[in-house]
Amino acid sequence: MPAVAGGAGGAEPLRPLWASCEDGREWAIRLTAVRTAMDHESVTDGQAARVRAMLGAAPSDFAPAPLREWADACSLVALEIHGRFDAPDGDAPHDADLLKAARGGAAAEVGPLVAGELERQVRILEILAETAGTAGSGAGVRKALDLSTEGRRVLRAVMSRRARIRG
Repeated sequence: MPAVAGGAGGAEPLRPLWASCEDGREWAIRLTAVRTAMDHESVTDGQAARVRAMLGAAPSDFAPAPLREWADACSLVALEIHGRFDAPDGDAPHDADLLKAARGGAAAEVGPLVAGELERQVRILEILAETAGTAGSGAGVRKALDLSTEGRRVLRAVMSRRARIRG
């Protein structure tokens, strides 16, 4: 997920949720705890509100079909947010066009931030698929978390650079 919290906590409220991704134990309990923690964070912009809404839409059931549908929606939101920062005026292409271009491998049609985010998403899926059901699945989740953190760092750097330029 892109930056959900504007404060110094960053992704920290999401760590317990990531931890439950390995086997799904305590998913519903941790999801409730994360939602409660996020209720105390201020939402400063539209992107943060969209990410918060996605967290609110997370299924309480740790079942493949609803999780896959939710993850797909989260993927699209992340690509859209990155697309807004790829565009000089902040206007991303229409959602369906962006998704089609990004997932269709049309690198020339998406900017470098969207391409990088999609690469990270694909790598996360590969890591999780490689380690699913193995004794090393916890390590896979940690690697996925590291990639997700890298994506947030990139996006925050771009946001910071834009803020400095705009004064």
